[in-house]
Amino acid sequence: MKDANDMSAADAPTHDPTDTPTDTPTANARTGPREEDRAPMTFTVRVFIYLVGVHFIAGFLFLLFYVAGAK
Repeated sequence: MKDANDMSAADAPTHDPTDTPTDTPTANARTGPREEDRAPMTFTVRVFIYLVGVHFIAGFLFLLFYVAGAK
């Protein structure tokens, strides 16, 4: 039994470009970013924290080398 999610390439609707005029917008024209195009907020926050942490550690190591070489 097939449902709406069981679709192969042969079952896909075909679109002939001569069917619709080019000056009318299509039904699936995108007007902005969709939800699935964005990273989850928790991922974004985690990446930001990692970036700040890595820069903090790199700065600390730079300071250690700077102080050790000031003899």
